[in-house]
Amino acid sequence: MTSSSESGLSVEQATHASLLDQVESAERELRSAAGRSVAQDGDLVAYFEALVAAEQKVEPRDWMPDAYRRSLVRQIAQHAHSEIIGMQPEANWISRAPSLKRKAILLAKVQDEAGHGLYLYAAAETLGVSRADLVEMLIEGRQKYSSIFNYPALTWADVGAIGWLVDGAAIVNQVPLCRCSYGPYARAMIRICKEESFHQRQGFEILHTLSHGTPRQKEMAQDAVNRWWYPSLAMFGPPDASSTHSSQSMTWKIKRFSNDELRQRFVDMCVQQAGVLDLALPDPELAWSPVRGAYDYTHPDYAELERVIRGDGPCSRQRIAHRRRTHDDGTWVREAAAAHAAKAAASRGTSSAGASSSSARSSSGPSSSSGPSSVGLSAAGAPVVAGSARAAGGVP
Repeated sequence: MTSSSESGLSVEQATHASLLDQVESAERELRSAAGRSVAQDGDLVAYFEALVAAEQKVEPRDWMPDAYRRSLVRQIAQHAHSEIIGMQPEANWISRAPSLKRKAILLAKVQDEAGHGLYLYAAAETLGVSRADLVEMLIEGRQKYSSIFNYPALTWADVGAIGWLVDGAAIVNQVPLCRCSYGPYARAMIRICKEESFHQRQGFEILHTLSHGTPRQKEMAQDAVNRWWYPSLAMFGPPDASSTHSSQSMTWKIKRFSNDELRQRFVDMCVQQAGVLDLALPDPELAWSPVRGAYDYTHPDYAELERVIRGDGPCSRQRIAHRRRTHDDGTWVREAAAAHAAKAAASRGTSSAGASSSSARSSSGPSSSSGPSSVGLSAAGAPVVAGSARAAGGVP
């Protein structure tokens, strides 16, 4: 007989496998598209539209409408900022996780999120913006990040709820982005989604352990789900009728589904998993609709979403203040890295110039050398000039 724990994890594993199947399918399509081409007749607009229509990828070298570029910068930057800001609520629990194993897993997850931010900032830079400018715009409030990270993580169960609901919503939203029309973004999303699927499993497993533990643990898990459910629904953005960017983004195939379509997918996915967790979704109106073939549900408070986006969330000021402080604290690291890179570049330039000079002297014969040298052959048969390390800019 299968235990409740085994049954619960098998249901979640099936969802996990389905999501990974979609990512792998998108990855195969990405590779297939690289082997195809679209004829170019000199009309840049027509070529761009043909690329998008043919499910090819627009690359940084390709012409693209300014509005397309701006839309991508806005979306990718917001996504990158969300990954970095999103480290904060969970990082607070690394030192308080209930076991060494839990600490190690959570630390690895937070490190993953930092990596995701770096992938996305790099993708944005292919559009002609600098990472430094994007970070500055975030800190100054001129760019946004996901509203969900302006809520506090009060208990260890919140870490589970963030993994199950927040990362689950992110996966539903992001898996279609693996088919984004812009190549660098699509390629970044392939790797990100593979890692996010494990983050969602981690959250599900935490909640499953708590909900099948003591009554107090189950109560804590239910409380976390109650608090994170509606903010997670709001992650998909405003309803379609009020969405500013969705329609054009779908035309350009930056995104593939509307906000409401993705929100519905998320609800339908969570209902079955909540049953396995033996936790209730806090929606008395949640019910299966045989007509629609989906669950009816209560929408989140979109007025609250707008307030949080404007910077009036429970932790909005705290999140940006922390990001500003860590950015300032890291100034010396950035300056040291820049100085090291400049020194390395100068060294390479000196080495190249010295090698050219040494080569010129060698080719003009021994009499042109400023000092004694002996010419031989290396093991690979290449000429070796003894005593030329200093002239070539190397270390004696």
